[in-house]
Amino acid sequence: MIEFEMPKPIAQQNYVLKTVADNMMRPVSRYFDEHEHEIPWDYINFMHMAMKATGAGSLAPRERPKEEKPEEKKERPPIAYQMLAFMLETLAWGDVGIYLVTPGGGLGSAAVEAAGTPEQKKKFLARFAEEKPTFAAMAMTEPQAGSDTSAIRASAVLDKETNEWILNGEKIFVTAGHKALMESQGFVVVWATIDPKAGRAGMRSFIVEAGNPGAKVTKLEHKMGIRASDTASIVLQDCRVPFDAMLGSPEVVTTTTKGFKGAMATFDATRPLVAATGVGVARASLELLKEILAEQGVSIRYGLPRQKLTNVEREIIDMEVMLRSAWLLILKAVWMADNRKHNPMEASMSKVRAGDVVTKITQKAVEIMGPLGYTRDLLLEKWFRDAKITDIYEGTGQINRLIVARNILNYSGSELR
Repeated sequence: MIEFEMPKPIAQQNYVLKTVADNMMRPVSRYFDEHEHEIPWDYINFMHMAMKATGAGSLAPRERPKEEKPEEKKERPPIAYQMLAFMLETLAWGDVGIYLVTPGGGLGSAAVEAAGTPEQKKKFLARFAEEKPTFAAMAMTEPQAGSDTSAIRASAVLDKETNEWILNGEKIFVTAGHKALMESQGFVVVWATIDPKAGRAGMRSFIVEAGNPGAKVTKLEHKMGIRASDTASIVLQDCRVPFDAMLGSPEVVTTTTKGFKGAMATFDATRPLVAATGVGVARASLELLKEILAEQGVSIRYGLPRQKLTNVEREIIDMEVMLRSAWLLILKAVWMADNRKHNPMEASMSKVRAGDVVTKITQKAVEIMGPLGYTRDLLLEKWFRDAKITDIYEGTGQINRLIVARNILNYSGSELR
């Protein structure tokens, strides 16, 4: 059963993160938006030390404190993904672009968590507790393969003499790809095909570690929003990785669906988290809008019939309803992820709703403020630019609507496209 009372660990985490958002993100939000690709190391180093000390934001298993005996350990409900959702919503409220450079795994660690063996999880997830900040990324999109993952052409060929995989291909729009390959402990999870004729069935994921001479960052994108975050193009040229760098057991190489299911399991876990970042941006816009209106003597008279409200009051209340509905869908999806329940429909629903909501709320906030909302005097225009990415990365709104429809109608991907 989903409980709506915030667990104490999450409440404590949010209190700290709100301070970080207020004091380390908002004051420099405009600067890093206007100085794209300049890295906010003060924020990164602080967050690394804080997360290392508390374990917040990590999916890596933590060792039981020595003083806590197994028989004394109280059973607590799993809340790892719920904690991440609250964490990401608060940090995105501070600044979603700066949040995206938070040290840690992101999609890369989520892929390891979803598809990796226990040995791979222990090896790679533990890196986020090292002395230096560590980044991980996931590389799936290609110039000819966006939402249609069956069109992926990056290849992985096994060199039987050396027992290594040789990767070749190009990946684009890799979030944090530059930092993941720049830091010594970083890595990128690369999706490639071991059989181009097999479509999705031939897909597998491989861990390419920083420093591999076969992986090169060739371009950093200049973007409309989330400008503090790097979005990279990566070329793989005879990139050799060990045999056990393939996520999951190497023995499943000949199975037909394991690779694609690993990718989808990753997205089922992370799409609600991406949705949470959109809700954070939407909440920031709505709160600032209400604050400015209050300063101008405009208050929202809750409880009155709609016909007795002003147009602005109706607009604000409608935005609040949208925001809360999106957040409830996210809570359900991450609760299911924590409890290892199959959640592809709920994950996609939360992503679709959040993508729509953040776009509408930020646009409406700019509209209501008029010319002032369109200027750089306020962060509203920045949040408007930051908002749209929620509907695009980790599966566009159109693709996620297809996933929801297939689940509701019980159709396969080939039956409903």
